[in-house]
Amino acid sequence: MALKNILIHPDPRLKKVADPVASVTDDLRRLADDMLETMYDAPGIGLAAPQVAVMNRMIVMDCEKDEDATPDPMVLINPRVLWTSEDRNVYDEGCLSIPEQYAEVERPAEVEVEWMDLTGKTRRERFDGLWATCVQHEIDHLDGRLFIDYLKPLRRQMITRKMQKLKREMARA
Repeated sequence: MALKNILIHPDPRLKKVADPVASVTDDLRRLADDMLETMYDAPGIGLAAPQVAVMNRMIVMDCEKDEDATPDPMVLINPRVLWTSEDRNVYDEGCLSIPEQYAEVERPAEVEVEWMDLTGKTRRERFDGLWATCVQHEIDHLDGRLFIDYLKPLRRQMITRKMQKLKREMARA
């Protein structure tokens, strides 16, 4: 396994729609392992392939935040939302591609998602709470959407300017 570099906003690849995965291969399984390692190392609870410059529709996530809890890593290939609840939740969201920036985002409280797992089997599950927020956030990445796209323009511009400054500082270092 290897840590991957996480793209930092603004990067044009983060605004592109990712391509569907045709089949599960050993390379894809290795990528999933690398993405999980990268996500845990960051640390984060979710990561989409476009965030590591791979334009495929694959996400990884693990929303078990309790230190005593057993990790529950998930790999979702070609995930799609089939149903959303009318009830809404607001979470203070962050993103590994927009480090140290957080904002409240309102999303459906529950979602039903269908995806392919690493064996090629189709799976379907209903998510709620933090899991629902995370899966929606990561699927947004596959569609070229960031959590800041839900914010008012002025706040979004402010965060983008901070990220541009961070990228300049990182380039100098």
